[in-house]
Amino acid sequence: MNVMLYQAAAALEGNLLRQQAIAENLSATSVPGFKKSEVGFSAISPDMFKNQLDKVEDKSQLQYMFPSFEKQINFQQGTLVSTGVDTDVAIDGPGFFAVQGPDNKILYTRDGTFRPNQDGLLATKEGYPLLGETGTIRVDSAMAEPVTISNTGDVSQGGAGLGRLQVINFNDPTQLQRVAAGYFEPGNQAPQAADLSSTSVRQGFLEGANTSPVSEMSELMTTLRHYEANQRIMQLQDEHLGKLIQELSNLN
Repeated sequence: MNVMLYQAAAALEGNLLRQQAIAENLSATSVPGFKKSEVGFSAISPDMFKNQLDKVEDKSQLQYMFPSFEKQINFQQGTLVSTGVDTDVAIDGPGFFAVQGPDNKILYTRDGTFRPNQDGLLATKEGYPLLGETGTIRVDSAMAEPVTISNTGDVSQGGAGLGRLQVINFNDPTQLQRVAAGYFEPGNQAPQAADLSSTSVRQGFLEGANTSPVSEMSELMTTLRHYEANQRIMQLQDEHLGKLIQELSNLN
C-alpha cells in the first residue's frame, strides 16, 4: 500500500469540499446575516486507530487512518450596518429571528430585512411572516406614524403595542442545519429565548455577512495551490511506481 498516494488523495478530497464551501460563501456574501461555511478535519489519535483495528477481523486490511473532512458553519457575528429603514432589524449578540416558512415550518434567521406584506404582516424577502412571542406581527402601512422596535424586541406603532419579537438561541448553534443561504432548521435542538442581557435588537440596522468576496477569493487561491501540490505528489508517486515496476520486470 502506497501511503503517500492515499494521503494525497485524502487531501484532494478535502480541498474539493473546501472549494465547494467557498463557492457557497461567495454566492451569499450579499445576504444580510449570512454565516459562512468552513471546512475542518478531525485529527487521528492512536486510540482511534486501535478502536477501528479491534472492529475488523482481517487486521491487514486496516494499516492506516486518514483525517475525515467536515463542513461547519461559522456563527461569528458580522458587522452591523445602518440602513435607516424602521423595519430593518439586526441582532447584536447571539440569537436568531423566528419566521414561519413553507408548510408552516419554523425557520431561524439572522437576516432582519422585514417588510409588511399585502396583509400588513412583517415578513422576509421570501414572504415568510416574522413571528413574535404571541404570533405574527401586523403593522398599518397607511398610518403616518413609523414602526418602533425597542432593544428588547417590543414592536409598536403610534403608541400601540404590536407584540414582541421572538429572539431565539440554541445551546449549540453549530448543530443547526442550513436550509437556504440565510435560514436554519433546529434539528434535534430545542429553541430557547435568548438572554437579553447579552443580546439586543437594533432597529434600522442590518447585520452583514461574516465573510467578503475578497477573503473568499483569497481562500480559493490558497485551496487551489494546495490541490495542485497534492495532485503533483500523486503524479510523482505514479511515475516512481512506474519506474519501479519497469526495473523489476527487467530483472526477470
